[in-house]
Amino acid sequence: MSKKKVSDIPQAVAPFPDTNPSQADRLHAQRTSGRQAGGSKKGTPPSNTVPNNSNSGEVNEKEYFRLLRFGVDSLYLSYPGELSPACDDRLKELKRIAQSPEAGLQVRAQYLVEDHIFEVKDKGTGYFPYILEDNAFRIQFSRSRTLPFAYVKIASEYLSYVLPAQAERALRLVIEQFGTIAESANVSRIDLFADFTSPQNMESWDRHAWVTRASAINTYSTDRNFTGWTIGTGGVISCRLYDKTLEIENQSRKFYLHTLWKKTGWNGQDTVWRLEFQLQREMLVQKGLRKLSEVLDNLNGLWSYATTEWLRLTLPNQNDHTASRWPIHPLWGYLSSVDWQTHHNPLLSRFDTARIPGDKRLLAMALSAVISYMAREKIQDFQTGLTAFGNLLYQHCEQRGFELGLSPDSFIRERVAIKARKFNTILNDLTEAEKQQISDRNAAEYRKQSDGE
Repeated sequence: MSKKKVSDIPQAVAPFPDTNPSQADRLHAQRTSGRQAGGSKKGTPPSNTVPNNSNSGEVNEKEYFRLLRFGVDSLYLSYPGELSPACDDRLKELKRIAQSPEAGLQVRAQYLVEDHIFEVKDKGTGYFPYILEDNAFRIQFSRSRTLPFAYVKIASEYLSYVLPAQAERALRLVIEQFGTIAESANVSRIDLFADFTSPQNMESWDRHAWVTRASAINTYSTDRNFTGWTIGTGGVISCRLYDKTLEIENQSRKFYLHTLWKKTGWNGQDTVWRLEFQLQREMLVQKGLRKLSEVLDNLNGLWSYATTEWLRLTLPNQNDHTASRWPIHPLWGYLSSVDWQTHHNPLLSRFDTARIPGDKRLLAMALSAVISYMAREKIQDFQTGLTAFGNLLYQHCEQRGFELGLSPDSFIRERVAIKARKFNTILNDLTEAEKQQISDRNAAEYRKQSDGE
């Protein structure tokens, strides 16, 4: 069976890495002649292995543009079907436990399926009353027969470990255990990205250089340092071009990307920029793409549509008021020519479904506390300070446990269980003695409130 194609999305034309406007004009003429002929010409896409022709004074390709990675960053899927009554009852009970004012009971709001220890949230959203989450999936379940019974976000880190089709197969094994799936997965949103390095100043053009169907074009900066562009925010298709290295450092903390970038030539120093398109369901449906298989079969066409029809970065010509005739910027030529039919992107060798903090973060927090204590107590020997701080910490646990009616060990286990639920690391199962302690504590608290204390 032949693959479905997006006939109304033209293919990208490979650019030539020359910043000379006359060269860009020639490229534009090639594009125009190809369209007038009724076809879509696609030359050899630029790659990091193409030799530089120094005789013509062209920019060295490796120096001007290096593509590090491209792929699917986030993927949102929906599954038509029906939640089983048994799972509905179980999720309802776990949600009630998650809403308990008692932290010792909240720790049991977990759902084990396959190799996932999901945290069951205390709140739903809209028509989806149940939410389960770990480091791979955020799953929302509905009881309505007029809505998809499952709406899922596949995390970007998981998509750095497996390809989208593999991720969906693993997800389906999970979803099948909650109810009946009536159809294959529909795509509600997909984010496509390309990570690259370039000496090109990303602030060297103004908003008029963007030729787009969108109305909103914005720039951003941090401490007066330019951080990126956004185009079409809030629409069925939107774009971001931004400093990914800075975003990782200040916000997402996705340092695993450093490892993947280095595998494709990143020197660890250059700024990595990300071009990212967010494609909503409405836009995909307009192109006749609903199912995940259809979308994945047409990534080249979608990227080409986004970078040649919906948005272009151009070299404005002051003598020509028709922006559609302006030549494309050399950087945009490279970006629009990414070949989505290749699969040379490196993937993570390991992935953990748990949402765990890294050693660096934990050690920084612990060291700060110990050092502050040592400075307060005028202790200079680290081992002495560490021992003294440990003793003080245990005394604190004894006091907190006494206040809550728990032994020090039970108090510590309860605190660990609370974090384990958030981190998806341990399936909590309280001992009968601990359950009785919590029950007695709740009863005592109820009597105090009833007596007006």
